[in-house]
Amino acid sequence: MAKPAATTTSKSRKKAKRSVTTGAVHILASFNNTIITVTDAHGETLAWQTAGGAGFKGSRKSTPYAAQMAARKAIQQAKEYGLKSVDVFVCGPGPGRESAVRAVGENCIILRIIDKTGIPHNGCRPENERRV
Repeated sequence: MAKPAATTTSKSRKKAKRSVTTGAVHILASFNNTIITVTDAHGETLAWQTAGGAGFKGSRKSTPYAAQMAARKAIQQAKEYGLKSVDVFVCGPGPGRESAVRAVGENCIILRIIDKTGIPHNGCRPENERRV
């Protein structure tokens, strides 16, 4: 008599949460939106949030308050991994720069703040002068 086929009951194993104590917060502040990305020391993303994703639409996305709310949401998501202290990298000239850094400082210990905004070394070629 043939043996019945072994039934494999695969139990879905829950993926273990990483434990991250130090990380980096990248703030991209443009004139229209603010994007907050929280990464670990290796650069792998733990959480991210935008002002548009935080519930603000249209011209309200470009406000400092929207950037503050997006930063709070991103840090709260990253705190589930045990995040305690961060380095902050700010890029862009937008209005949400300062308020996003303040919101990060309320929820985590900031080790250092680095401004990575690009600066043109020579700029674009100027227009030709008008000849009359």
